Amino acid sequence: MVPELKDPELAEDAELSEPSRPQPPRSVRRRGPLKTWQFTAAAATFGVVLSAVVVTAAGPWDSGQRTAERARAASREAAGGADHGRDGRRPAAAPLAPDVLSALGGPQGSAPAPTKSALADVLDPLLKDRSLGSLRTASVVDALTGEELYAARAADPVTPASTTKIATAVAALSALGPDHRIVTKTVADPGANEVVLVGAGDPTLTGRDEVKGGSSLRELARATAKSLLDHSREGKIRLTYDTSLYSGPPLHPIGPNENIAPVSALMMDEGRLDDSTSGPAPRTGDPAQAAAKRFADLLREEGVRLEGAPQASKAGPKAEELGSTASAPLSALVERMLTHSDNDIAEALVRQTALASGEPASFDGAAKAVEKRLRELQLPVDGARFADGSGLNRADRVTSRLLTALLAKAADPARPELRSALTGLPVAGFTGTLKNRYDSEGAAPGTGLVRAKTGTLTGINTLAGSVVDADGRLLLFAFTASGTAAPQAAQSTLDRLAATVANCGCR
Repeated sequence: MVPELKDPELAEDAELSEPSRPQPPRSVRRRGPLKTWQFTAAAATFGVVLSAVVVTAAGPWDSGQRTAERARAASREAAGGADHGRDGRRPAAAPLAPDVLSALGGPQGSAPAPTKSALADVLDPLLKDRSLGSLRTASVVDALTGEELYAARAADPVTPASTTKIATAVAALSALGPDHRIVTKTVADPGANEVVLVGAGDPTLTGRDEVKGGSSLRELARATAKSLLDHSREGKIRLTYDTSLYSGPPLHPIGPNENIAPVSALMMDEGRLDDSTSGPAPRTGDPAQAAAKRFADLLREEGVRLEGAPQASKAGPKAEELGSTASAPLSALVERMLTHSDNDIAEALVRQTALASGEPASFDGAAKAVEKRLRELQLPVDGARFADGSGLNRADRVTSRLLTALLAKAADPARPELRSALTGLPVAGFTGTLKNRYDSEGAAPGTGLVRAKTGTLTGINTLAGSVVDADGRLLLFAFTASGTAAPQAAQSTLDRLAATVANCGCR
């Protein structure tokens, strides 16, 4: 029996030997080791294809992972960039960014698209690899035209694991827009000596001293204390907290787990009991109470006299706002969710989608809302099921064709509000859940060129994202494997599938 992975995204088994690699047909044009200028060029092509403007234009491409990529890809020194290879040798000089960008100055879509037959020649043998288990599905789409260039059981619904988060991202961005912020506030009835901390569903609300552009309990405590001072009340203040925004069971069906806290409208630092910001961690069993206790301590530091311990309650209809603190924009939350496969953010975002769609903020309400939003986008959701927003639930069902359709919708220049569903994808060998992958011989050509969402549950391995091929064409892909016995071997083969697309002209 294969043991359950402690962390569905980051746990690794013992090192396994890589299956033999089939030789490519003559239609494949091999690309040499990735250089910094190639990485820059790939990023530039990505921006040119999707935005239909120059790559340096302002907008979503200048935020989040996009900025991180650009910082890694080129040196800021006047002499130009450098090849930051992994072999320990002294970096070699690389072209200046303008030289690279000028090579990409042709008309949009001037790079030739691969042919269906050539893609099949290189992908069919890999998709038959036994490491991919009993059921393999695949879809490869041209980002510019939306044409599906390769398909293997692409309409078969399968358990997607964390690639479900791509659907979560697109649904949330469609419902709320990239600039939406989740606002946590305190309120009080006029003249009352009770302050209510009202949860709004922001799992990134922090109780720590260091804040990096998001919501802060300390900031909220200061604003609340000032309001209380401006409207002096006699006697001590009673602090309560309101979690009524969410309904349904707080526990994910997987039960108490280091990968996700109980889902609550009020929590701080994702219910983590250590200093981590991503990955598995010990979690509190009552996130709302933990956040309220921390808030009480911060209020006391601001000079507010409190009576007793915080208790659960509900804000009254006439309560007035005392203070508020806002999350980072939704686009940034989406990027963080995708890059680190953050389950707590995922469950929060589907509930925000539910609220914006007139559905209860619960597992069931969120499922209805996500499907509704994707149908409105005319995406192929038949056979799909969204039992949660994180992909931890094995009852989720998604087709590889739906995954590439989601990515294509996010790549559509007419849908700039969806762009962070792409910019948040981990970059092979550089960021997030792909940081420590793509170092084997067969997968290495995809380093820096593949950006994809990973998915891992026991017996399930998936990968969906984008890749710039050897001709500079942006392609979108989804590969799923069910019934896998060795997760590392399955991941390696999935990585080789994506890298093979990156490494060929396929015409």
